[in-house]
Amino acid sequence: MAKINLTHLPACVEDSRLAWLDSDTGPDEPTMYADLVTRLAAARLKLPPLYRVNASDPFIAAVKELGADGFAHVLEKDPHREGAAGLLLDIAQAILQNGEGYLPRATDGFQEVISDLYDGFLSAEDRRGVKAPDYETIPPLVKWGAPTAGPYTWPVDATSSFGMHVGVVNLPPANARRGICAWAALGHECGGHDILHADEGLLKELADKVAAALVAAKLGNNLAEYWSDRVDETASDVLGILNLGPAAAVGVLAYFRGINAALGWGPVLSSEGDGDDPHPADVVRGWLGGEVVRLLKFKDAAAWADALVKETDKDARKVVLGGVHVTTANAKKSAAVVANTIAAGKLASLDGHALSEIQNWRDRDEALVAKLTDPLTMAVELPTRYAGGTYAAHVVSAAVMSALRAPQAIPVIFDRMLGLLKVMHDANPSWGPLYVVHPGDVARDFVVGVRRARHAE
Repeated sequence: MAKINLTHLPACVEDSRLAWLDSDTGPDEPTMYADLVTRLAAARLKLPPLYRVNASDPFIAAVKELGADGFAHVLEKDPHREGAAGLLLDIAQAILQNGEGYLPRATDGFQEVISDLYDGFLSAEDRRGVKAPDYETIPPLVKWGAPTAGPYTWPVDATSSFGMHVGVVNLPPANARRGICAWAALGHECGGHDILHADEGLLKELADKVAAALVAAKLGNNLAEYWSDRVDETASDVLGILNLGPAAAVGVLAYFRGINAALGWGPVLSSEGDGDDPHPADVVRGWLGGEVVRLLKFKDAAAWADALVKETDKDARKVVLGGVHVTTANAKKSAAVVANTIAAGKLASLDGHALSEIQNWRDRDEALVAKLTDPLTMAVELPTRYAGGTYAAHVVSAAVMSALRAPQAIPVIFDRMLGLLKVMHDANPSWGPLYVVHPGDVARDFVVGVRRARHAE
């Protein structure tokens, strides 16, 4: 069994801290109505047909329907950009930044990661034996901005108010330059939300099963209510790990330690979870991550799980969840119950299948990550083609693992990660002239058992 070395994790924490402290806000808000309409019309021509039909064209029509007075009214009523104005301006930025070439290399890389994460759960190729999603979900458009908000998503049920059929995902502009673990966190941010809402009743079924499993475990302390109330965010963590492997769980530790250090709280995970916070407390997310990794189908899963749990243990203080003190032992047990229920539980809304049957991390994925180490850390020419089954998730995972092994090379690793993702994006059929919703569906069917799904055996 492999010996897992997290000695250099503090370098990843520092990378996350410095990125969080970067106050770059990105492009100015497009608040001039006539200028915005003109720019949107030009930007739409740079988008592929899939995104013109489902994003730019319905949005432009909605903005024109608002008119100058209506547009000004929306902005006036939401000065802090937390509601309708924030949504409107973020959609506009997503279209403009993609169409006008803002940070083109990083934007294309960002878009490729988001597309891969969605494709991994929603394409017919990965859902063999599982019904098609009830609500077809097209990968969101990406944008840069809002540095103090971190990664976030406007899901499609929000953007549909402007006639769109895609969501919008944000990263702070600093993450175009640094912050590898923020990219690992994208597995959470866009691995949930729209995906969890793509199948009728999935989110409610998960919440009910989590509550029932915790009641049956007799752990007390309102843990069933605490976890089930946070199932959207919790399941997003699980989905991110199913997509990215242990790198996503490493990312949780480094990212939140970095944020807390930037806020002056020290580079440690918080042991308290407020009752009004839809996210679980940092430490239980750390334990959850370890237990999800334990369920993955690669040979070193148990070693990685033990290392991640042990690393989280270092930060555990008095655990308070929703105002209730929970023993460390019960908090850890609850994380294991939740991990198993969400990842491995059979779900009626998925035709009796588990999420881990649609996506998982296997030895083949580990091998692909290992092959990406040299292109990420050495001054070699970036490849223009990849071994079959190599995707953006492997690149991000490899970047995190390379940073753990060579912390002094983090800036180089980050830059080359963007280069590899850009190459992949340039070959993505969804961003070409064809109307391709899920690139994973563009595959030949063979008579013999050649496995073509993202993480198939």
